[in-house]
Amino acid sequence: MVGESRRWSWRLLAMWMPVLLLWITCFPPMAPGVAGTSGGVRTGSHVMPGRLGDGRALLSRAKRGWVWNQMFVLEEFSGPDPILVGRLHTDLDVGGKRIKYVLAGEGAGTIFAINEMTGDIHAMKRLDREEKAEYTLTAQVTNADTDEPLEPPSEFIIKVQDINDNPPQFTEGPYRASVPEMSTVGTPVTRVTASDADDPVYGNSARLVYSILEGQPYFSIDPNSATIKIALHGMDREMREEYLVVIQAKDMGGHMGGLSGTTTVTVTLTDVNDNPPKFSKSLYEFVIPEDLPIGKAGGRVKANDRDIGENAKSTYNIIEGDERGMFQISTDGQTQEGILKLKKPLDFESKKAFTLKVEATNLRSEPGSGGPYRDTATVKVVVEDSDEPPVFTRPAYVLEVNENAPVNTVIGTVNARDPDTTGSLLFLVMLRCCTECIHQSPTGPNGHTVHTQIITVHTQISTVHTQIRTMHITQHCTLTTALFVVCGIDL
Repeated sequence: MVGESRRWSWRLLAMWMPVLLLWITCFPPMAPGVAGTSGGVRTGSHVMPGRLGDGRALLSRAKRGWVWNQMFVLEEFSGPDPILVGRLHTDLDVGGKRIKYVLAGEGAGTIFAINEMTGDIHAMKRLDREEKAEYTLTAQVTNADTDEPLEPPSEFIIKVQDINDNPPQFTEGPYRASVPEMSTVGTPVTRVTASDADDPVYGNSARLVYSILEGQPYFSIDPNSATIKIALHGMDREMREEYLVVIQAKDMGGHMGGLSGTTTVTVTLTDVNDNPPKFSKSLYEFVIPEDLPIGKAGGRVKANDRDIGENAKSTYNIIEGDERGMFQISTDGQTQEGILKLKKPLDFESKKAFTLKVEATNLRSEPGSGGPYRDTATVKVVVEDSDEPPVFTRPAYVLEVNENAPVNTVIGTVNARDPDTTGSLLFLVMLRCCTECIHQSPTGPNGHTVHTQIITVHTQISTVHTQIRTMHITQHCTLTTALFVVCGIDL
């Protein structure tokens, strides 16, 4: 086994040896450089970005000029001394001349200062990456005695390195959202968004994770997308309509030490038609006078619905007990009551009571609910007797009498009846009568309802147009009139 392992080791060495030799040939060993915060390492005419173990940069010159890499400086540094950003270095053969380094560009001389002799660059002020993330500068080597440029200027960038100094912020909060009641678990409600001013590329300073601080067990949130979802089955608006949810966004991937921000989401459950109408009573009783005009309200019923808006509206119908078509029922748009009205006049003497079955039906129904929902109630209508006026058996009478007929000759009779069941005594009165011609003789009731008035000759007449009026003999009389004509017959 040992021999086999050694053979495999030699085989691997033989495979990788050509690659190693090719690498050494193409990329010669690195020359030593001067440290800075960050920079590059010269290798022939190539530049490879790199950082030293102490965090400082390397900048070196290639054979044909300056080669620069980026420098980095930590934001919000507030030490007692200026912070060293990096160091410039050139291996230019100056032939014994004294050189100096010149810095120009954004922030040169104000934010950044350079040691002309050593090439050290220092940040003189506290920097904030969120205000400015990078600075573009140029460096040049000149003759220290004559200021004559020894090389063309070269451009490089100083980047402000981010630290986690900004908490997440919900710029659009507080939020309001709605979702239908009785939604299934997992139904999306809304999505919130927080922003972090820290660098989203460097580290986890801007990597946010979302969680719920208040609002469980009713809602959940996706930690990455910040989508709020229904987490509890059977959330009923009629039990609770509004919920306050507190959402937290935390940077550093949600780990300890991360900064956080919060917002609130007010979630309102919207109504669905999940409640039937319900009559407040199973039996309604109304007493309606028989002389109630057609179209007038005789009573009101009400079916209550726990839903709201259009879902609470109902229509009413009479489904039993109105074979004669005496009634109709309509909906009051303001109160949602059913209004019972007359379609035909009532008659106490022919029917004294009605028993109706009324149904309330929701106007709307939810798909798949088996609706529309409905409920029924019984309405008992008692007809109240009214004091109706007497009624003549005919609206007009024509009576004939011979001329020169003797006095007290019976000309004829007129009949009136009382529609009421009480059979009140009627008294007939002659209006505009030629009293010197004829007179009336009142009689008592003929049976219970029909009363007769005998008309006799009082004097000789030819033709008489007159009226007979009947009245109840009560304190408050009701009157009915009929026209009759007495004709004198020429003998």
